Amino acid sequence: MSTGLDNLDIYKFAKELESKVYVLTKLFPTEEKFGKTSQLRRSSSSVVDNIAESYGRYNYQEKIQFLLLARGSAEEARSQIDRSKLVCAKITKVDLLVEEYTVEIKKINGFIRFLREKKRENQ
Repeated sequence: MSTGLDNLDIYKFAKELESKVYVLTKLFPTEEKFGKTSQLRRSSSSVVDNIAESYGRYNYQEKIQFLLLARGSAEEARSQIDRSKLVCAKITKVDLLVEEYTVEIKKINGFIRFLREKKRENQ
């Protein structure tokens, strides 16, 4: 059975992107295991975790604060993915994943705007 969080589009999309990051990082050289692999996995995971944390918060400002953290982690992941071409020559087609993170950032921004509107309506 799905909870409200599992029905939240930005959460579902972030989980999909996290899975794609794990597939991508399997292509990284083994010497990057504790470097770029670890950092990219943590940033993609942080997007998902901060969206979940936001969902679990009670007031609008707390929800927004955790979404801002999620957006920052998404920006970090996007940058790392873009630079992953420098780490491994066999990595191709990362531009699509970079674009998907751009879409996720836009979705997070839209949700932040929605919550700010709700916050204003309830004041």
